[in-house]
Amino acid sequence: MLTEKLEQLKVLFREMEQALIAYSGGIDSTLVAKIAYDVLGDGALAVTAVSPSLLPEELEDAKIQAATMGIAHKVVQTHEMDNLNYTSNPVNRCYFCKSELHDTLKPLALQLGYPYVVDGVNADDLHDYRPGIQAAQERGARSPLAEVGVTKAEVRLLSQQLGLPWWDKPAQPCLSSRFPYGEEITIAKLQRVGRAEIYLRKLGWQNLRVRSQGDTARIELLPADIKDFVLNTDLQVLVSAFQDLGFIYVTLDLEGYRSGKLNQILNHSPMITGG
Repeated sequence: MLTEKLEQLKVLFREMEQALIAYSGGIDSTLVAKIAYDVLGDGALAVTAVSPSLLPEELEDAKIQAATMGIAHKVVQTHEMDNLNYTSNPVNRCYFCKSELHDTLKPLALQLGYPYVVDGVNADDLHDYRPGIQAAQERGARSPLAEVGVTKAEVRLLSQQLGLPWWDKPAQPCLSSRFPYGEEITIAKLQRVGRAEIYLRKLGWQNLRVRSQGDTARIELLPADIKDFVLNTDLQVLVSAFQDLGFIYVTLDLEGYRSGKLNQILNHSPMITGG
């Protein structure tokens, strides 16, 4: 079944002949870039959009991964932070982020002679609240993984089978996802939460989030890691480090990390009904 899906992806890219990949360096878009390059060679271009919501470390990972695969890689700037519809952080914030992304990539693709812009949306993403998908579709972007029904688990399996050393890389959505809807997003807040997550990763924790609400940092770890974290971390040193970054309160989420956790409020919102 997985082999069949891989062949379908290859056929899809052969039919495109040339494609520009919206490439964040995450496991999904990296797999798309890998398959596109294997099929199209110089007919594939990976483009990473840089803004304050992307950790500098993520950009470096993207560059290293692109070089390892051999695909041509280009970096562009996006300016979603100039849009009040984005920085006010409404429930459809991602719509404005992806609008900015694809309003940047589509003209670039046409200018460089690439008829298609493709992204890393997978089949599981279609079952979550992802307003950014609508923005991409409105601008003609294609999602090869979703088109052939590749799930997140299958993305990792395919990546492993294709020899990608980062097949088990933790998901790393943009830093704006760390803030509850309605709280204004600023560059200073993005940098603060980004540095907090880097601090924890340097301590050895990889699957995590630092959610930010006002002056409070809420650390989310995998449930299986919570006990070890509490027993083996110098909590006072950690609190001091977070306070040096600008947080006043530092808390630990006892439920643990769960992707898309901030979306649970939408289940109680009259804005998201009947969908």
